[in-house]
Amino acid sequence: MSKIRITKQFSFETGHALYGYDGKCKNVHGHSYKLSVTVIGTPITDISNVKYGMVIDFTDLKRIVKEEIVDQFDHATVFNKNTPHIELAKELSERGHHVILVDYQPTSENMVIDFAKKIQDRLPKEIQLHSLRLQETETSFAEWYASDNE
Repeated sequence: MSKIRITKQFSFETGHALYGYDGKCKNVHGHSYKLSVTVIGTPITDISNVKYGMVIDFTDLKRIVKEEIVDQFDHATVFNKNTPHIELAKELSERGHHVILVDYQPTSENMVIDFAKKIQDRLPKEIQLHSLRLQETETSFAEWYASDNE
């Protein structure tokens, strides 16, 4: 049976700041992110299975990505927990804002690596994460491919 890739797209709004950066992105700002998640697998051949013909039900993939990424990052502000932004993060949290502290600089490149791990950990064993594309602006994105990380 052929291997098939399927892709589901998501969008969410997230703020961040890049501590130590030499441009405008050192300031707290936000993006309307678009995340494309592509998985690869073999369509189910058991005709008695309600998911017959599917690699994975898009609804199941959506649930995983929503729980691990979208519901966590949407309308949150992400800061590297190892920078002075920790003071700002504390202040925002105390005022009821949703803040996520990560152990990396919250660039699209590092976020897509983090997202890949979170999604891989939740996929059924017969489904592999093929790639992620995290679009930060209309013209800028970071991509993660499993084949580049074997």
